[in-house]
Amino acid sequence: MPIAVICPSCNSNFTVSDKFAGLTGPCPKCKKPITIPKNAPQSVVIHEPDAPTTTSAGTGRAPTAPIRRVEKPIPVTTFAAIGAGAVALLAAAWFIGVTVPKDSIPQWLLLLGGFLVAIPCVMLGYAAVRNRELEPFSGTPFLLRSLACAAVYAGLWGIRGMLPEEATQEMWQWVYLGPMFLISGGIAALVSFELEWGTAIAHFSLYAMFTALLRWLMGFLPL
Repeated sequence: MPIAVICPSCNSNFTVSDKFAGLTGPCPKCKKPITIPKNAPQSVVIHEPDAPTTTSAGTGRAPTAPIRRVEKPIPVTTFAAIGAGAVALLAAAWFIGVTVPKDSIPQWLLLLGGFLVAIPCVMLGYAAVRNRELEPFSGTPFLLRSLACAAVYAGLWGIRGMLPEEATQEMWQWVYLGPMFLISGGIAALVSFELEWGTAIAHFSLYAMFTALLRWLMGFLPL
């Protein structure tokens, strides 16, 4: 194996045959004497890194491959079913508005309807505005969080129903009332689904706008 040599006088680099190991001879460039090292430096072998692993089975080491989260979008058929349900609900609200006197509808029934409408709105809204970088809630925890959030949303309509009618007839009055309801609904979405503040407000607004439209179709004040 050739021996790499560096001249101590002129710093020239060159190689000589290993048969000259231990001998002294002139530098090819500056002619100063150089003693050839007896032992050639060991070659360095660079190994390729181990392939990333996704399991510790058989290796005794923690997985080194990044954990890839598989996004599971809502099927198109589900969106179609939700859309059809929303249209049917709007049609039913209009039918009730033209056939049933609004004074004959009890407040508790409106509150129950607001809660039942809130459940799919809350679930669909979470799927639309959640942070895609985080694992979504699912299963029983998601159901319980959705029910809690829906209860708060419907409860805000209950509070709205307890306000005097003369305090909500004019739109300018909602300049003062609106922020209180938005903040309350936003806090409910933020706590229930760990959303950011802006997306929590958007989540509540989806429900508020849809139920306001239902109220208008039924002959009630939308707000």
